[in-house]
Amino acid sequence: EVQLVESGGGLVQPGGSLRLSCAASGFAFNTYWMSWVRQAPGKGPEWVSNINLSGGATNYADSVNGRFTISRDNAKNTLYLQMLSLSPEDTAMYYCAISDYGPNFWGQGTQVTVSS
Repeated sequence: EVQLVESGGGLVQPGGSLRLSCAASGFAFNTYWMSWVRQAPGKGPEWVSNINLSGGATNYADSVNGRFTISRDNAKNTLYLQMLSLSPEDTAMYYCAISDYGPNFWGQGTQVTVSS
């Protein structure tokens, strides 16, 4: 059974930083592109970033480019998202996802709230 368990969310002030983690199990983690997706209250899902099998190629949404960094540790079956210079517009539930496999292959999410 595929399991994706996110952690690391919380309440942070504008300008602050957070590092999200996603522990993966139940599938061959190192053979899949992985993504982060977020969903703000009252809005649809927004793709944030993805990373290739080795971690050598990454892509970012324009809204986070230059502030967020995706990475992975295949030895630990873990995906990360380092978030810097957070703004209230980054407030959302953040989901770890197996790229291109749809919401059935997302984790349960971790809430990020940026507020003073």
